[in-house]
Amino acid sequence: MKSLRLYKARDIRYEEAPMPEIIKDDDVIIKVMVAGICGSDGHRYSLLGPYIEGMVWGHEFSGVVEKVGPGVTNLKVGDRVTGCPTLYCGECESCKKGEFARCDVLKVIGAKDPGCFAQYTKLPAENVLKISDEVSFEKASMVEPSCVALHGLYKTQLQPGDDIAVMGCGTIGLLAIQWAKIFGARKIVAIDIDQSKLDLAMSLGATHTINSLDGPPHEQLEKITDGRRVDVAVESAGSKITSAQVFALAKKGGKVVFLGIPYGDINIERFYFERIVRNELTIFGSWNSVSSPFPGKEWTSAEHFMATGAVDPSPLITHRLDLSEGPEIFEKIAERTPGIGKVLFYPNGKPE
Repeated sequence: MKSLRLYKARDIRYEEAPMPEIIKDDDVIIKVMVAGICGSDGHRYSLLGPYIEGMVWGHEFSGVVEKVGPGVTNLKVGDRVTGCPTLYCGECESCKKGEFARCDVLKVIGAKDPGCFAQYTKLPAENVLKISDEVSFEKASMVEPSCVALHGLYKTQLQPGDDIAVMGCGTIGLLAIQWAKIFGARKIVAIDIDQSKLDLAMSLGATHTINSLDGPPHEQLEKITDGRRVDVAVESAGSKITSAQVFALAKKGGKVVFLGIPYGDINIERFYFERIVRNELTIFGSWNSVSSPFPGKEWTSAEHFMATGAVDPSPLITHRLDLSEGPEIFEKIAERTPGIGKVLFYPNGKPE
């Protein structure tokens, strides 16, 4: 089958890979209709390289069930599905408590197991979720990043009437803005240095925007909130700068949740660090997209709200490509080419 395989940093190849096979009773083989590039994929391509040389890459996708193992009863051939890419051990202390995102040996397909940048992929049956007819394959391929954003917001216990600031308007940040609207947030403040992303954030539910190029974000935020700042501040940019600035956005007793992954050391100025102590902030780290019962309410909620239209990831898409165009687009991402948002691949060809 055709696939994208990562060999080292900035070395991804469009080539043949072995077809997945039914080995375990609960195995499900899925024909991949749409697969998306995650922000972490871009960093791994440009900086880190693969966990295993030549691994079939990718972990965000939707598709159609192609074949099931003899023990699978909840799925049948032809079902329209999306897949939770997270693989947990079930044996460590965290897993036994149902804290699957904290599994000692947590894996995601595309890392040490073949992923979804291929015509077919394989997952355990409990990782495969049916999607309703109202959810297109394109939207379903973005259920996973939607769950990543929701997993973090659940930790904050965001309440109706709360104010929230989202720092970084990439895929995760824009999805967090849509979730904040569903949660009933009053003021939803989007923060970025790219005005086009801020304009998109406004169209997706933000009530205010801040361009950090116009001055310190916390000073601009205080003008919007009459000096109060926000109940919840979300860091979704994953940059060294914003990972410090975010502490100045939350009110006294407020909450900060980190969704972004900074690929570098974070040096926090005294002013920002003191906000944690003096304002008695609660800080959350958020990892992955799963909870108990596996894969968690993040997944059922994301599919439901996509079906209703309350969460719509479609405006985030900027590129719809054949899998063969993978090496070229990843190089453009590494070179920080402007205008690249969510990139989707069609491993089995674009639908008519």
